[in-house]
Amino acid sequence: MHSFEEIQAAAALLRERLGEAPACALVLGSGLGGFADELERPVALSYKEIAGFPLSTAPGHAGRFVAGYVEGVKVLAMQGRFHCYEGWDASQIAFPVRVLRAYGVKVLLLTNAAGGVNTDFRPGDFMLIRDHINLSGRNPLVGANDERIGPRFPDMSKAYDPALRELAKGAARDLEIGLHEGVYAWFLGPSFETPAEIRMARTLGADAVGMSTVPEVIAAVHCGMRVLGISCITNLAAGILDQPISGDEVLEISAKKRPEFSALVKAIIARIGAEDAALAGMPRGAAWRS
Repeated sequence: MHSFEEIQAAAALLRERLGEAPACALVLGSGLGGFADELERPVALSYKEIAGFPLSTAPGHAGRFVAGYVEGVKVLAMQGRFHCYEGWDASQIAFPVRVLRAYGVKVLLLTNAAGGVNTDFRPGDFMLIRDHINLSGRNPLVGANDERIGPRFPDMSKAYDPALRELAKGAARDLEIGLHEGVYAWFLGPSFETPAEIRMARTLGADAVGMSTVPEVIAAVHCGMRVLGISCITNLAAGILDQPISGDEVLEISAKKRPEFSALVKAIIARIGAEDAALAGMPRGAAWRS
């Protein structure tokens, strides 16, 4: 686990290089990193320049922060994330999230590419994450806890902020973009799940499966951030169709859906910006779990 001082030092570098903290930050999943290229007045900072930062090795993950604007709202995009299957410990995956919180970010929008477990889903659909199931056996909070970062036993009963979910559903309705809502199950990877594992996940209540997101959500809730999660369903999970699953398919569907994904995310950001402006001047605690 990175120390409180390391977190603060990395946050200071973001403040120096990228300016004031944005209204929200985004973590861009596989094939969705191109959204950062659409930001206005972009300023980039490579992960390599930040002491203690992991480096992205997964395909389609550029490995840099990009700060910019969406309809006048400042945002910070992580163009590339980290996965336990790359060899990173869960606590290392938590480090960027903690840095964002120390920087001053209050809202974290997490995106990912996921396999559809719910048989009503089709490749290219979007799913708003309502809850998750951790099937990896990993947790970024294992080990000593620093109360300056967050509590020893954080409450995960509303990990995916209900108000932000309603905000996202409103944006999707206005744009006439279909948006399912469901439960995301985290498998360790990097192998895709077996048909038996998918049947198990469905029995447990999962609607989609993937290899990311959950450790970031746990870390974000631990340090007091509001979280919104969106999955792009890039394939139907193993055993649903009698055909192989490939990483190329994931990236292909993600790229195809990028314009629609970008429109949805931009509309969500605009609403978050409006909410942030409306809450300006309220006592700090009142602006958190609205």
